[in-house]
Amino acid sequence: MRTVVFASAKGGVGKSTLAASLGVAALQAGERPYLIDMDPQGSLFAWGARRAADDPPVDRIDAARLPGALAGLATAGYTLAIIDTAGVDNVAASAAMRAANLVIIPARPSTLDLEASRPTMAALARLDRPYAFVLNACAAGRSSRLEDASRALALLGVLAMPPIVQRADHVDALGLGLGVTEMPDSKAAVEIAALWQWINRRMEEPNNVEAAVA
Repeated sequence: MRTVVFASAKGGVGKSTLAASLGVAALQAGERPYLIDMDPQGSLFAWGARRAADDPPVDRIDAARLPGALAGLATAGYTLAIIDTAGVDNVAASAAMRAANLVIIPARPSTLDLEASRPTMAALARLDRPYAFVLNACAAGRSSRLEDASRALALLGVLAMPPIVQRADHVDALGLGLGVTEMPDSKAAVEIAALWQWINRRMEEPNNVEAAVA
C-alpha cells in the first residue's frame, strides 16, 4: 500500500480539498483508497460524513494509532492511504510524513506561502521523505505571479503538475461530499485527474518505490 500525505506549516492552502478530490480521482482510476484525517479541524472527516457514497472511506486517526492502522489497511486490501494533516508542525504531522511514500505540499502562488513551506521542507529533510509542491488556488490564465512561483518552487524541489486553478467547483464539491471529478463538465475535474496521474507516476519512480507499509 502506498501513502500520500498532505502537509504544510501554513493553514488555508487547500490540503483537505485536494485530499478529498484526489481520493475520489484515485478511486475512479482503479485504486482502493482510504482517507485519514489527522487535522483537529476535521474538514476531511466532515466531507466524508456528507458523502452519500461509501467509497472512499474516511476516518480520524491519531499519531499513536497510525502505524497499526496503516498496516491494517494494507492487510485489508487497500492500495492507497491519503492523509490530511494540520497546518502546524506537530506530532501527528511528523508521524504522517514518516509513513509517506510522497508528501504533497500545497502552496498558493504568493511569497507568504513560499516562505511558509520552509519548515515543512526542513522536517521532510530530517525524515528523508520525498515531496512535491502543488500550486493551488491559482488565478485562471497565465500570470507573472504564477510563473514566478513555479520557478521558485521548482528550485526548492519537485513541482507537481498541473497547477490547480481556483474554481467554484472545488468549493461546491466539498460542500456536497463529492470529489470534483464527480462534477459534470468541470474544468477542475480535468486538472485534478491530471494531478492524480502525476502523483501516481511520481510514486512509481525508482526513488519512491520503497513503501512505508508493504
